[in-house]
Amino acid sequence: MTDSLGYRAKFAVLIPSTNTSVQPEFDAMRPTGVTNHISRIQIPNIPLRDDADFSELIRLIQAAQITAVDSVMSCEPDRLVLGISAETFWDGLGASRALKAELEDHTGLPVSMGSDACQAALRLYGARRLGVVTPYQPVGDRTVVRFFEECGFEVPRIVGLKCESPVAIAHVSEARLAEAVREVDAPDVDAIVQVGTNLAMARLAGFAETWLGKPVLAINTAIYWHSLRSAGIEDRRDGWGSLLSTH
Repeated sequence: MTDSLGYRAKFAVLIPSTNTSVQPEFDAMRPTGVTNHISRIQIPNIPLRDDADFSELIRLIQAAQITAVDSVMSCEPDRLVLGISAETFWDGLGASRALKAELEDHTGLPVSMGSDACQAALRLYGARRLGVVTPYQPVGDRTVVRFFEECGFEVPRIVGLKCESPVAIAHVSEARLAEAVREVDAPDVDAIVQVGTNLAMARLAGFAETWLGKPVLAINTAIYWHSLRSAGIEDRRDGWGSLLSTH
């Protein structure tokens, strides 16, 4: 029998317990017949004062991740969607592929995650040189640059907002994000990419494309787009930028 609400797809969405942006943004993009089922990776809202603190955050996420995965598997989802970005870029392309393979082997499900979604979207646009906005400390910025460079992209400009805690990431205003987008833009930048799933930038990205005249990819939009298209769901959704409305 088919699920009465999720008759097209049931997505198991994995997010840190401190994240308050993924769930509302994913639900706002959700087409009829697709349902999102959130499982929270239990982590404390630790201070993020420096690189050591940020590395500890990644360790905490990795340590608690499989428990959250196993919890959501009992609803019998069709796809595992990682509403986390830092972990998917951490330690470069090889580590990202290993993470995906581990989760696919553990669950038997296809997996969508930010690192793959960003690559797929950027290649769709033919973008090569990137301006990147993150909420991270410098260690996080470096790992994002490393990942994109290993995938064949260039990152001439990156702005890390150095948010003071995981919860504080969601407190960054659209006005500050718009400033950061302008900071990383330049004539030689093909596309703007925002990473950090607790930055609420999905709505702003669509507006920013109209005044920049180039792709602006919010990672939550990219992840959800990748999840839908990989599941064979081609619905176009307005209000979230060209990725969801035309591709």
